[in-house]
Amino acid sequence: MNAAEAPSRIRIARADLDDAAAGGLLPPEAVAPLWNHLAARDAGAAPRSAAAATAAPDSPRFSFTHLLYYFGGLLAIGAATLFMTEGFQRLGSWGLFAIAVAYAAACVWAAGRLDARGLAIPAGIVATLAICLVPLATWAIQHAFGLWPEGGTGNYRQYHTHIDWRWLTLEFVTLAAAAVALWALRHPFLMMPVAITLWYMSMDLARLVVAPGSGSETWTFYRDFSMFFGLAMALLGFWIDARSRAPGASRRDYAFWLYLLGMLTFWCALTARRSDSEVDKLLYGLLNLGFVFLGAVLQRRIFTILGGLGVALYLGHLSYKVFKDSLLFPLALTLIGFAVIAGGIWWQRHEARMQALMRARLPAALQRWLPPAAGG
Repeated sequence: MNAAEAPSRIRIARADLDDAAAGGLLPPEAVAPLWNHLAARDAGAAPRSAAAATAAPDSPRFSFTHLLYYFGGLLAIGAATLFMTEGFQRLGSWGLFAIAVAYAAACVWAAGRLDARGLAIPAGIVATLAICLVPLATWAIQHAFGLWPEGGTGNYRQYHTHIDWRWLTLEFVTLAAAAVALWALRHPFLMMPVAITLWYMSMDLARLVVAPGSGSETWTFYRDFSMFFGLAMALLGFWIDARSRAPGASRRDYAFWLYLLGMLTFWCALTARRSDSEVDKLLYGLLNLGFVFLGAVLQRRIFTILGGLGVALYLGHLSYKVFKDSLLFPLALTLIGFAVIAGGIWWQRHEARMQALMRARLPAALQRWLPPAAGG
């Protein structure tokens, strides 16, 4: 591309400058001053023209337009999944299959048109709606050919409310369809049905391995299975995150939904574990404290939020069990709370430097898997 063909305005991130420095296009020592200069200029710049705004990439951000995108998309997705009424069941298996396929085909066509016009977010949402119709079509065709396993429900609405190993065929087909959609469109929002389907699958697989029972061993297995499955989802999110943030990669956030549901599944199952050992409870508190710092390194708030909740639960345990007769513990806990607030203020001022220090102490092989440090 020559100078005449180059666009007059583009959107860049700090990671783009880091990539340029890594490729020898910029001196490494010039990255931080250049970024600070661009950030200061952008902060005081006048609003862009309508034409420039139209030409800018349609990346996710907190704006009224994008809120409308997601609100409308979630309404449409909910209508095709969570809020499907009993009236649709009267159409029969073939009727449901025809409607689902036609609806999904229209969504695929619309997603392609929106993507061609540069409207990435609406295209991703409409494509996601098509993916959400896949389990309905799969359920309908199984019933139409009499392939649905005996003993299962005859109501599709229970797919989102009841745990049953018979849903696994729907989940595998949905994951396959999502993989094709991601290969074709590469919109991060398509990871939402992937993460939710994996979450459902974690429960249905556990039910396939061990049938429901009244014993405590059954509950223990379900809890531990969910814990390790959630951990696997979070690790998958980390791997995807590292690949998408690598030099020359897309920089799109494909890992958000995997981190969110993976960590929620893992943390809830971990918190549900019961132990009378104070050592185990201390390890739980320390692990959650580690999540707080891990969230800072990975720049993922879900780790910090859940870690903070875990630390609060452990401190609450100390308050009610270990130091229940102490007059000084509530005062000490209050002081700790104020210290945490002060620490947050201090962290906000020194976040970039502290992230750089923490990263510098990690092995070089691990550093390349981490996102670029925020700020300067």
